[in-house]
Amino acid sequence: MNLEHLNELKKLLSSPKKIAIIPHKNPDGDAIGSTLALWHYLVNNGHTASVVAPNDFPKFLKWMPGADQILNFEKENSQSKTCISNAEIIFTLDFNHLGRVGQMSESLELASATFVMVDHHQEPSDYAKIMYSDVRMSSTCEMVYVLINQLGKKDSITTEMANCIYTGIMTDTGSFKFKATTSNTHRVVADLMDKGAEGTEIHHRIYDTNSPSRLHLLGCALKNMVILEEYATAYITLSQEELDKYNYQKGDTEGFVNYGLTLDGIQLAVIFIENKEEGILKISFRSVGDFSVNDFARTHFNGGGHTNAAGGKSDDSIEETITFFTSLLPQYKNQLRS
Repeated sequence: MNLEHLNELKKLLSSPKKIAIIPHKNPDGDAIGSTLALWHYLVNNGHTASVVAPNDFPKFLKWMPGADQILNFEKENSQSKTCISNAEIIFTLDFNHLGRVGQMSESLELASATFVMVDHHQEPSDYAKIMYSDVRMSSTCEMVYVLINQLGKKDSITTEMANCIYTGIMTDTGSFKFKATTSNTHRVVADLMDKGAEGTEIHHRIYDTNSPSRLHLLGCALKNMVILEEYATAYITLSQEELDKYNYQKGDTEGFVNYGLTLDGIQLAVIFIENKEEGILKISFRSVGDFSVNDFARTHFNGGGHTNAAGGKSDDSIEETITFFTSLLPQYKNQLRS
């Protein structure tokens, strides 16, 4: 965060405030970890704060300290709207465009609070008065750690906060294997462990608590994988019928897209997941090397994210979307084969 915005934030937080903390829709480990860590910090420093999530989040994140205090905008609509409308400060974490909060966007647009953005995705919009945007960071959780340090309060990071921040860093870096993982990321993680973060236990809670139905769904996804060697690409499809057959629960497909990148020679991995309730096809893109799935998703699939990890969507059927997707690959062949 630049010095001007940091000083402005310090001034804002110099007296007790009513604060709402917002993650993106379908929040992941980084979104939940960063919002809860910030919530603990603000409450511990005398503020009245609440995390308001646009919708529910995966069961494997609900062990996190403070998770039972998160308001669900879909299920606790009146209370959530009151919290947003009464807020003097609204922190938005792990997203940089109000379109990422779904039906909550109207409430945020009507809010009179001062907005503070903390995010590491590319091409931020300008809705926030105070911005901390850094695409070089591994995760929003790492940014929350840095922000607390910049506020002069690093010693106030509790074990609960350390566990939340560690979770977000671990999940958003693919257990520290993604390109955005830096030596400084590891220094942050080391300090979090010194402050009580339980790395082994966190990894177990996130990755080793699968249901049989989730593993059966993974088997279905892998069976559906198509490999396009000519374009160094692999993609997976999951229909609504297949999701229903294996009793899909929120978060069950987390990480499925990454399996494509475990294949030798594959540079681009994609998963297409049908969501009939929302009437869209959700798409996740992953890449290795210099191929920017952020640019690809923004150009063709109304999405975006990071250079090597992005999301998008399609209003067409799986078949129509796959036909369109594969028709795009010839123009990217040289980039994908480089």
